[in-house]
Amino acid sequence: MTMRKEKLERLKTELLSRRESIAVGLRRSTEEWLDSEDLFQADSIDQAAADTDRGIAVRMRNRDRVILREVDVALRRIENGTFGDCERCGEDISEPRLKANPSTTLCINCKAELESEGQRFTGR
Repeated sequence: MTMRKEKLERLKTELLSRRESIAVGLRRSTEEWLDSEDLFQADSIDQAAADTDRGIAVRMRNRDRVILREVDVALRRIENGTFGDCERCGEDISEPRLKANPSTTLCINCKAELESEGQRFTGR
């Protein structure tokens, strides 16, 4: 990997900050949901609206959990020295791509090749 140590440390700091922000948001939204007093509405329309709101909140929390796992994987890759290396060709993944999607495991060329071939690959 040719990424300079300073850039790698900066990305790690950004990932740790992002991780903390997501974790705090997840805890807060879970606490709010558990403390919610509108669990059972007398009116069926109000109940339907509350159910819809809860469904949206659950999907958002699930999305945040996925992002949290992806950040954790990226942090592990930084620690083990594989962050920024394409899993398919071994070349460096561009810094702008890593910033946009830190959990990516494929360089843009390999990702484009796989998509054009219509293949599904576990890499991002």
